[in-house]
Amino acid sequence: MTEQEISKIVFDCALRVHKALGPGLLESAYEECLYYELKKSNLKVEKQKPLPLVYEEVKLDVGYRIDLIIEDKFIVEIKAVETLNEVHLAQLLTYLKLTDCKLGLLINFNVKLLKNGVQRVINGIL
Repeated sequence: MTEQEISKIVFDCALRVHKALGPGLLESAYEECLYYELKKSNLKVEKQKPLPLVYEEVKLDVGYRIDLIIEDKFIVEIKAVETLNEVHLAQLLTYLKLTDCKLGLLINFNVKLLKNGVQRVINGIL
């Protein structure tokens, strides 16, 4: 399955979650519900996956955790904030770089229309 195909499935699942719950909940609630929806789609999904940093051949556990990684090649970073800002984007860009993943979605569920809360990041480019 390609990253593009995964992206569409993730967006559709996120839309279902957002329609059911609306804005205003905690990030963890959206993460659990999106994880559940994605698992129903028969995708390999891992949540809160630890991500070590390798520096000069030393593997460092510095506390990075990927919200959702799908099929070992697509990252979803979930937020429930008033406004996405540069630090949220930087976080996803870092995860993409450290995992060599090509595509990710930054999803803010705290919006009236979900399409306004989604940023697609490809190879470090919005």
